[in-house]
Amino acid sequence: QVQLVESGGGLVQPGGSLRLSCAASGFIFSSNTMAWFRQAPGKQRDLVAIIFSGGGTNYDNSVKGRFTISRDNAKNTVYLQMNRLKPEDTAVYYCQTNLGLQGAYWGQGTQVTVSS
Repeated sequence: QVQLVESGGGLVQPGGSLRLSCAASGFIFSSNTMAWFRQAPGKQRDLVAIIFSGGGTNYDNSVKGRFTISRDNAKNTVYLQMNRLKPEDTAVYYCQTNLGLQGAYWGQGTQVTVSS
């Protein structure tokens, strides 16, 4: 079955860095687009970054120049490197993939808190 397992969240001071990982299994990882979403308390879940099977990427304007999404197809893992973190980046971060007719799959989420 499809599984997405995030890790790497935590508490970090403003200006700090974190790297999130999402280990995928149960589907052909290299052929699929992977994405990171985030959801702050009381807000909707928003797309942060996306990486296509060919390696192309796209970012929300709020994280451009600070976050980098990447993938390692040999390890079936997608990463989100987050630099120059701000308090407004505080949220639960989710890994996601959309397998067409099978639908969308989500990880369990990992909490990122940016606070001094």
